[in-house]
Amino acid sequence: MNPRMILGAVFLTGALFAGPAIAQAPALTDEAAKQAARNYQQYCALCHGKDREGHVNDHAPSLRSQSLLESDPGTIGEAIGYGRPGTPMGGYLNDVGGPLKRRDIVDLTLWLAETAKVKPLEEDEHYFDRVAGNAADGAKVYQQQCVTCHGANGEGGTGTALSNPAMLALTSDRFLRHAIVNGRQGTPMPAFAGTLSPADIDNVTAFLRSRSTGWKADARELRKPPPLGKYVINPKGKPPDFGELKEGRYLSAAVLDRELKAKRRMILLDTRVTSMWQMAHIEGSVPAPYYANRAEVVSSLPRDGTWIVAYCECPRAAADSVVKWLREEGKFANTAVLYEGIQGWVSLGYPVTAGDASKPAP
Repeated sequence: MNPRMILGAVFLTGALFAGPAIAQAPALTDEAAKQAARNYQQYCALCHGKDREGHVNDHAPSLRSQSLLESDPGTIGEAIGYGRPGTPMGGYLNDVGGPLKRRDIVDLTLWLAETAKVKPLEEDEHYFDRVAGNAADGAKVYQQQCVTCHGANGEGGTGTALSNPAMLALTSDRFLRHAIVNGRQGTPMPAFAGTLSPADIDNVTAFLRSRSTGWKADARELRKPPPLGKYVINPKGKPPDFGELKEGRYLSAAVLDRELKAKRRMILLDTRVTSMWQMAHIEGSVPAPYYANRAEVVSSLPRDGTWIVAYCECPRAAADSVVKWLREEGKFANTAVLYEGIQGWVSLGYPVTAGDASKPAP
């Protein structure tokens, strides 16, 4: 089963922004649809337009484009919930100070798709695979075809800002490629399916992905992590001072960032599907997917009281499940979950780094 489909089955526990979770959410009732429409007019219409036409203020994109709404509703939910740092788009999720609950955002996302009469595309086990393009060749295509609207450094203009780290870190290659192939109906963004070859489209997709940790094209060291048991961050450091964990489990992004900067000893587990770690992850983290063999993970981790912090994307469901069985089956007491997940981490402005996409991570 598709990993995101598994998350979708437990969306009421927190996985509300996963694509299939939204697609599998109960159909909107008449009252929920009316409330979503009211929320749209109250919170979104100022910039996106009363009829979702987009580009009314602050270059806000159209929210009635078929290619946008069909490609990944979870991406839209992430953007509404956590905003886009570096742009006028703020986060509307109550976890980050916004006025909306997760259910409100799911309903708003469903309402956008239903109003546009769009059905999300099916996801499969290859949804998060990397496009096999050449980033250097893609940079040339970008200069030829994209600069006029999106800016020389992806800063945006007539087109959307493509240098936004939150967008690039949290969207799949398939989402980016779908936009290039099909354009954005009702906007100046054309479909390039008849203009660029499939190879050129793959190349520019790879170029955009390569900018996920910054637009400037400096060479980056891509690393494959060692086995879990050897990946202790700051092995000679002092234990972290996390204070009292929320609900005995949750740790805020601000506290985690503070303790990482203080060079505290800990282990970071990225509990998402490993291809997501390859796209972008918190520096120092090692893949430990929620579906991994539990006995192997438990046996590989040190038994010396080192703190273990798990995170995922949705924002807590997968990490919650891993910490639960680490505590119950592995007897690891010093375990915590990053409350905001990597969505919140990136959207709050904390850094990520790229993995090694040239070969599978363990």
